[in-house]
Amino acid sequence: MTEGLLVLEDGTTCRGRAIGAKGTSFGEIVFNTAMSGYQEVLTDPSYAGQIVVMTAAHVGNYGVRRDEAESEKVHVAGFLARDFPERWSGTGGEESLGSYLEEAGVVGLHGLDTRALVRHIRTKGAMRAGVSTEIAEPTELLRLVLESPPMIGADLALGVSPTRCSVFPAERERFHVAAIDYGMKRNIVRLLNRAGCRVTVFPATASAQAILNADPDGIFLSNGPGDPAALGAQIRTIEALVGRRPIFGICLGHQLLGLALGGKTFKLKFGHRGANHPVADLRTRAVAITSQNHGFAVDPGSLSSEVEPTHQNLNDGTLEGFRHKTLPVLAAQFHPEASPGPHDANVLFDSFIEAMEASSEARVPRPESRTRVL
Repeated sequence: MTEGLLVLEDGTTCRGRAIGAKGTSFGEIVFNTAMSGYQEVLTDPSYAGQIVVMTAAHVGNYGVRRDEAESEKVHVAGFLARDFPERWSGTGGEESLGSYLEEAGVVGLHGLDTRALVRHIRTKGAMRAGVSTEIAEPTELLRLVLESPPMIGADLALGVSPTRCSVFPAERERFHVAAIDYGMKRNIVRLLNRAGCRVTVFPATASAQAILNADPDGIFLSNGPGDPAALGAQIRTIEALVGRRPIFGICLGHQLLGLALGGKTFKLKFGHRGANHPVADLRTRAVAITSQNHGFAVDPGSLSSEVEPTHQNLNDGTLEGFRHKTLPVLAAQFHPEASPGPHDANVLFDSFIEAMEASSEARVPRPESRTRVL
């Protein structure tokens, strides 16, 4: 069995057993507290540039299904757990997690004391790391880790965004939504389609005029990886769109909206990743258990008086949502589409639909031509 090496930028070293592909990769080491949904985590573009440690002890128990992927490929830079079982079971499983990682070219490592590793990340913060089946000497891998780029200033969304537009029709089309894809998950399109929205997906580089030329009833800003402050051109595009149509942003889209409205973002010590994060609605005091995946947050004190906080994280008090007081702008830091995770927050898509219904711009869209299926 191949041995693998993990080295963090502070010199912390772990050895374990390797699965998946052979090789060496670098990224920011983070942890995810979900107990299932590992395939959705692997294929979430928001994890680009990150080595993910799963806190669940056994990962891979039910295998992998192609139709449960949230994008067309695996995006994580590395995948770690206490144990990746060699044998898997499950009525719908099609292949093992190990073979899935190998096919994707991703290095996996298990046999680690992940509890100690996660405690270290919580104490010292998320940091650069490297995982390798090729380099056995920690000092050599550490040298390469220190040469790798940090997460602050990384415009990773541009690397996972599509290069051209795609259209996804709904069976009973009521609205047309322009979705800017900074690393969007498939379930977002599914939920919008289910709500009667034809979705035109635009690359992150699309101009405001190109988006408005599509004549949408609403604009959706997706999740995605990297530092939101590094996306200057995308922030300016959103500035030009605010007030022109109802806008709903989640995760990175939430952060970009905050920046476009004059706010600031900051890097969290170790981020929020998992399917069990409690969030309070500040208006109703209702609590939702949410799926989350972000390492940056909007500073609520930097937002203008025209912006009202709507949601708060009950673990650390950080801002989890806001709305504009006079414009149809809604933002959520968490993932209301889940995948993986609970569906408590799906109602935010209803709020977006209601904003389009109330908008004077809303109208029934014309059917589009054929398109690919998610």
